[in-house]
Amino acid sequence: MSLLKPAKFFLGLSTALMVTSVAVLFVPGPKLSIDFTGGTMMEISLPAGTEKITVEDALAAFESETPLGNVALSLTKDSTVLMRMRDISNPEHIALQQHLGKELGNIRELQFTTIGPTVGASLKKRSFWALGIAAIAIVLYVAFAFRKVPRKLSPWRFGIIAVVTLIHDVLITVGIFILISQVTSFEFDTLFITALLTIIGYSVNDTIVIFDRIRDNLQEQGRKEAFSSVADRSLSQSIMRSVNTSVSTLIMLSCLFILGSESVRWFVLTLIVGASIGTYSSLFLATPLLVYWKKKN
Repeated sequence: MSLLKPAKFFLGLSTALMVTSVAVLFVPGPKLSIDFTGGTMMEISLPAGTEKITVEDALAAFESETPLGNVALSLTKDSTVLMRMRDISNPEHIALQQHLGKELGNIRELQFTTIGPTVGASLKKRSFWALGIAAIAIVLYVAFAFRKVPRKLSPWRFGIIAVVTLIHDVLITVGIFILISQVTSFEFDTLFITALLTIIGYSVNDTIVIFDRIRDNLQEQGRKEAFSSVADRSLSQSIMRSVNTSVSTLIMLSCLFILGSESVRWFVLTLIVGASIGTYSSLFLATPLLVYWKKKN
C-alpha cells in the first residue's frame, strides 16, 4: 500500500489546522506570562475550602500607596491560588503577605516572582530571535548535508521543506496551547519557548532520517525508478523506526507528566503534543511536499 495515496487528505488537514492556529493567534490570542509582560506572580497555599470570592475581597481590602489594580486569580483544586499583578516592591510584598494571612487564615507562600516590563519585552524579542535563528540554521544545515543528492535535486528543497514542517509543528502546537490557556491556568512563558525549540530539534531529526533514506535509494536506483516511487518506498522503510522512536519517547514523557513535579508539567505536556505532531508531519507532510514540488518541475 502506498503511503503517499492519503497525502491530499493529510495536506488538507494540516492546512486547516494551521489556518485555525493562525486565527486563534489573534482571537483570543496567547495568554502571556509575566516573563513577557512584566509584573509580579505570587502563589500561595490557602486553607481548605477557601473560595475565589474570598481571596478577591481580601485583595480589595489591601491598602497601599499605589493600588494593586487588576489582579488575575487562578484557583486550583489543591487549594492554591496564583495571583498576577503589577510590579510590587519588597515592602509591599511583605505587607500583602501579612494582610492575606490576617484575612484568609493560615497561608503559605509557594512562589514569588517579579519581572520588570523592560526585561519582559527583551525576553519576548529574544524568544522570536531564537526561533528564527533555529529555522535559518536548519535550512543551511540540511542544504549542506544533502548537497550531493542525485538527479539534480536542489538540496535547498530538502532544507526548505524541513523548515515548512517545523513551522507547521510549532504553529499547531501554539494554537493548541492558546485554546488550553483559555480553560486552564497555562500561560506562555520562557519554558514554553524552550519546549518549542526542543520540538524543532526532535521533528527535524525525524524528517532528516526519512530524507536520508530517500537520498540513499536514489543513489542506488539511479534513473530507473520514478522519484515518487523512490520516496514512497523510502517512507515505508522508515515508518516503523519513526513510530518506534516516537512511542518510546512518548512513554517516557507520559511517565514524567504523571509522576513529575508540577513546575514542569506544562513543559512536558508541550513536548508530548509537539512530539506527536512532529512525528505526523515527518511521515505524512514532509515527503509528500517533496514529491509534489518535484512533479511541478
